[in-house]
Formats: sequence, C-alpha cells, structure tokens
Amino acid sequence: MNKTKRKIFETSMKLFAQKGYDATSIEEITAMVGVAKGTLYYHFSSKEEIFNFLVEEGMKLLRNSIDIKISKLDNSIDKLRAVILIQIKIIAKYEDFMTIVLSQIWGNEPRNIMCKNYVVEYIKQIEELIKEGMEKGEIIQGDPEILASGIFGLTCASLVYKIRIKEEMDIQKLYKEYDNYLLKNLLKKM
Repeated sequence: MNKTKRKIFETSMKLFAQKGYDATSIEEITAMVGVAKGTLYYHFSSKEEIFNFLVEEGMKLLRNSIDIKISKLDNSIDKLRAVILIQIKIIAKYEDFMTIVLSQIWGNEPRNIMCKNYVVEYIKQIEELIKEGMEKGEIIQGDPEILASGIFGLTCASLVYKIRIKEEMDIQKLYKEYDNYLLKNLLKKM
C-alpha cells in the first residue's frame, strides 16, 4: 500500500471510529489527509469502498495472526490462549478498527451485514477450536457456540476496560486474568 493510500486508510479508520460511518464525509477525509478528492478517488471509488477495505484488511490481519500462532500448537487450551492473547493485542493496538467493526454489527445495511458476517465467521473459528478440544478430551463438554461467543465477547470487553482505566492497558495482566477465570474452567479434569 503506498503512502497516500495508507494515509487515507488510517485517517478514515480514525474518523469512522470517532464519528461513525454516516457522520464522516469524503470532504472531511480529504481535508484531514491533505489531498484532493481526485486523489482519494484514484485509490478508492467511494467511502463504502474505503470502509470495506478497512474491515477486510483488519479481519484478515486478525485471522492470519491466529492461524500462524495456532498452527504451531497441539493442545486446544493453548490454542485458545493464543486466540485470546492475539485478540487482546489487536484490540489494544487497533482500537479504532475494533470499535468500527463492533459498532457496525447492528442493523441491516450492507456494511452491517458484512461486519456481522466477519464476526460470525471469526467466532466459528474459535468454535472449531473448542469442538476439537472437546473431541480430544482436553476441554469440558458444553455448547461450543456459546463458549466461542463468550470468549469473543469477553475479549471485546477489553475495549470497555481500556476506556474505563483511561491509561495504557497491561495486556499480560488482562490475559492472565482471562486465563485464570475462563480457560482454567474449561480444562477437562482428569
């Protein structure tokens, strides 16, 4: 991605997170980036295309990060630990991205449906790890859909925590709390 396209991308992400998609205009994006509308339209055909690109790239980053990390692990609990840690890191580093996705999963506009589909697809990835762990006897039996949704919801709540503490989030501390109170309870007692 060239410098101008990256600046348009990053500025749009910040504005969409702060003001919302509908309240952000192309004029505002171009003014903050310092480019003419023609330059923006050279890189993106519309505000909707910027939004779609932003969500697709962010979700790709999250999925790829998880795929790379869990491919090196055998134990299901360790895989879930990796998912949780990566998701907390993504939330900490890309707060604007997560704010956008989570704010757009409600509603029936095409962008809402797209965000909803990405979230559901991501939760299914977690669900598959849980099912695998149950089949191997590493995780207690339960409803994988509920557990996967709960893990996603809990880690997304890190955004609320970050807002509440009004300071830099200690990723390792948060991860250890989640590990102590969630993952240890999923372990199959032998």
